[in-house]
Amino acid sequence: MILSLAPATTTVGLQEVSPWDIALCVTGTLISCENALVIAVLFYTPTLRAPMFILIGSLAVADLLAGLGLILNFVFTYLIDSSVEFVTLLSVGLLISAFSASVLNILAITVDRYLSLYNALTYHTERTVTFTYVMVVFIWVSCLTLGLLPALGWNCLKDESTCSICWPVTKNNAVALAVTFLLVFALMMQLYLQICKIAFRHAQQIAVQHQFVAISTTKGVSTLSAILCAFGACWLPFAMYSIVADSSYPVIYTYATVLPATCCSVINPIIYAFRNPDIQKSLWMACCGCVPSNLSLRPRTSSDV
Repeated sequence: MILSLAPATTTVGLQEVSPWDIALCVTGTLISCENALVIAVLFYTPTLRAPMFILIGSLAVADLLAGLGLILNFVFTYLIDSSVEFVTLLSVGLLISAFSASVLNILAITVDRYLSLYNALTYHTERTVTFTYVMVVFIWVSCLTLGLLPALGWNCLKDESTCSICWPVTKNNAVALAVTFLLVFALMMQLYLQICKIAFRHAQQIAVQHQFVAISTTKGVSTLSAILCAFGACWLPFAMYSIVADSSYPVIYTYATVLPATCCSVINPIIYAFRNPDIQKSLWMACCGCVPSNLSLRPRTSSDV
């Protein structure tokens, strides 16, 4: 959803490089490196094939493409004649698809956590790898369709008065994407609230380990709150600004909301991948051929936070 922030110019070599664009390019590079590492670990570790890791891998692919999209957007803006319609629509489509897939994969991981708690006794027997792949395919088909919309005519290349804060997406298209994000965020809030309720209910039912469970449950709820707050802090300013603003607003405000949104893809590998004990073990084995003794030997399930 992060695209060109100003209309393209026909003069490539004379453009002054914006510090904001440099920051976005650097962020894209960091995003690409982090998520490439996650994908490599998942690909080369045969034991990481559970449905939970399929969703984490799909999220990493989405964020990797988002990072590459930010780099390409910088290249197209300053090193290639971005007034060429094909170049513009390619950059637009890649960024819309990638960031949309990132958001929807986070929603899918949240749904996975909720279902694994709600149906704790039967969920892992009913769930199959095939079902998870179908869900991932549905996410990507939906997001690729969104990315194709500008190329199919949902753009403001011929009428800049209809542009949103992210050229060349139309104002109506940007509002639709922003409202969809707000609905996704509201659904995530509801799911995390239900997860907290179920976790506290489970804690109350285990009287023997009451003190231990109460402490671990409180820690888990704090972690969930931090995850949700980080996601909201990254994306809500950009979504709200996309609804109220258009191309006539100062571009610095757009940059100020876009940069935090891209940082969500920097945080995602830390939250959903590098905190996972199984992925940590694989990273330690790949880096030094050993696993620290203090690393938990308990496999993490999708219900863990």
